[in-house]
Amino acid sequence: MTNATVGSRFGLSLAWVVVVGVVGICVFAEMSGRVAAVSGRATFDLIRERLGPRVGLLALLGSMAVTFLTLTAEIGGVALALELATSIHYLLWIPVVGVLVWVVLWRVRFSVLENAFGLAGLCLIVFAVAVWRLGPDWDDLASGALHPSVPGSEEGTTYWYYAVALFGAAMTPYEVFFFSSGGVEERWSPQSLRTMRTNVFIGFPLGGLLSLAIAVAAAVVLRPHGIAVTTLGQVVLPVLSGVGTLGLVLVLVGIFAATFGAACETGLSVGYSVAQYFGWQWGKFVEPLRAARFHTMVLLSCIAGVGILLTTVDPVLVTEYSVVFSALALPLTYLPILVVANDRTYLGPHVNGRLANTLGTGYLLVVVVASLAAIPLMLLTGAGA
Repeated sequence: MTNATVGSRFGLSLAWVVVVGVVGICVFAEMSGRVAAVSGRATFDLIRERLGPRVGLLALLGSMAVTFLTLTAEIGGVALALELATSIHYLLWIPVVGVLVWVVLWRVRFSVLENAFGLAGLCLIVFAVAVWRLGPDWDDLASGALHPSVPGSEEGTTYWYYAVALFGAAMTPYEVFFFSSGGVEERWSPQSLRTMRTNVFIGFPLGGLLSLAIAVAAAVVLRPHGIAVTTLGQVVLPVLSGVGTLGLVLVLVGIFAATFGAACETGLSVGYSVAQYFGWQWGKFVEPLRAARFHTMVLLSCIAGVGILLTTVDPVLVTEYSVVFSALALPLTYLPILVVANDRTYLGPHVNGRLANTLGTGYLLVVVVASLAAIPLMLLTGAGA
């Protein structure tokens, strides 16, 4: 939604934000994955021990609030995708989706969860196919990306509001918590570092390329007609125009898989972060009777997300707020990771090198600026209206 909205309103003048965000999430995901692989311990477990319970609690509350809001948005996104596929109102799908997410998290194996939804989500590459078939003016697109500027029809504050939103969407806190916690569950060791880094430096950039493809498709098809994306149905219009009915089927599969997979990741991340902070037994591999509080937290998160959506709040609006509030919570997430990744007590010779610290410190400054700007820009622009 965020990338399609930006493409339909600003063309590719904000493509640079996606690049900056992808590099940033790679930097901190590599740190968190390395911490998990070398220490064998989860992020919030170490944050509480290293920085103390008060700072750890502040990080927990900020990141968990954003993660829960993202979970709610993803459940709504799955329901909207099912509405597009079936013409049954999304509100009727919301309880079904909530139950399905919980059942999958409770019963489906971790490897199936990762591979099935990850591979099906690659159907979103149909956006890139649609762009190629539409035959746009590539020089014009490249010029817009390489020479960013505020379009005459938009305000500068709106431009920067969406820059913060895109940055928050790329660096959503749950991604590093899920990634590192999954590493602990899969028993990563220092010998797993190469595999971990391959996942980081291939997986996240691939997601960034798919994001750019969505923005390009919206810029090519919707922007010339003055159509600003406000619904999920408008997001898929460029695919229908460029590829036809088959493309529509593939994009609906991709949206369903991507949003359902993200709902599962965020649901687990809420349970992970709370259980790790309080020292509870946790893990998808751990049977429910041994990790009852962890599984109860996951269940309650799903129930609460469904309850919020059944108030008829717009899932698209929840999505917009979730990515902006992600930017607000970023310092609480990434400062502790940077601190722990420099602690030889936990990592020994695997602490951050000069490049990781330079990038991490630089991005931390960007994160602080984005978090300070998020709420003022939201208020000034009416959430980008």
